[in-house]
Amino acid sequence: MSEPHVQRALRLGTRRSRLAMAQSGQVADAVRRVTGRPVELVEITTYGDTSREHLAQIGGTGVFVTALRDALLSGEVDFAVHSLKDLPTAQPDDLALAAVPKREDPRDVLVARDGLTFTELPEGARVGTGSPRRMAQLNGYARSHGLSIETVPIRGNVDTRIGYVRKGELDAVVLAAAGLNRIGRIDEVTDFLPVDMVLPAPGQGALAIECRAANTAEDAHLVAALSELDDPYTRGAVTAERSLLAALEAGCSAPVGALADLLGDGQTVKEMRLRGVVGTTDGSTLVQLSTTGPVPETYDQAMALGRELAAEMLAKGAAGLMGERAH
Repeated sequence: MSEPHVQRALRLGTRRSRLAMAQSGQVADAVRRVTGRPVELVEITTYGDTSREHLAQIGGTGVFVTALRDALLSGEVDFAVHSLKDLPTAQPDDLALAAVPKREDPRDVLVARDGLTFTELPEGARVGTGSPRRMAQLNGYARSHGLSIETVPIRGNVDTRIGYVRKGELDAVVLAAAGLNRIGRIDEVTDFLPVDMVLPAPGQGALAIECRAANTAEDAHLVAALSELDDPYTRGAVTAERSLLAALEAGCSAPVGALADLLGDGQTVKEMRLRGVVGTTDGSTLVQLSTTGPVPETYDQAMALGRELAAEMLAKGAAGLMGERAH
């Protein structure tokens, strides 16, 4: 006979933003399928959601994660869904990263007035983004292609950001494709920025499903059930990207872009390529390198790929750029 607690609804901790609710809802559906248990969403308000300060001043995107993790550790929720790019690179011992589901489109996109692409923007166009990583690469691309743009720091949710363009305050804003996909607004994109132009944030487009570490039978059961949603290729890729980030000691306010992708002949995956970029926000100095190797089969191999590329980037001058980090 099954124990009665097995059918208790699993409580999924989520931020309240429309994007967080959308991606948590999608995960909740998947968890219902693999566990056969009901899942209820528990909204957690974080300081990052209510503060109007710049993210770098309130501790970076980690502020979104802390409140969800506190709710997990207190037993208020059973598991939580994060945007992987928000997670600090060090994983706490008492929490398990149970699953990294298959990644969405990792690219950045442009939402511009009048349907413009990036290269069609007028001289001196005002382009909004809250990300030093995007600023560094957009300014670097503009410099090397004889374009003139002004990057404008902005915050706020997707509605707020696109609103700046609709109201005519900005010529364009840069957002993540994955977020717009998840809330059904991808049709507003006027240009998909190729990764050769702007490398995404480490882990961009991927979600992290976190729960308490397997210290009790119930927690162990949940870790095992959630792990069915894990995509090993995505996990290997984001592990390499985050290892690069950690080795560059970047913290989330430093302009670091990274993307690991799989190379193959269409039939079989042969290798993993990891690309990294770090630069000054004005785009005057960018250090970009890539490395290709066997697809990592273990966590340690994926970590090593990231560390090796970081060491090369530091040797090529990235170390001198790290002074821009917000402390």
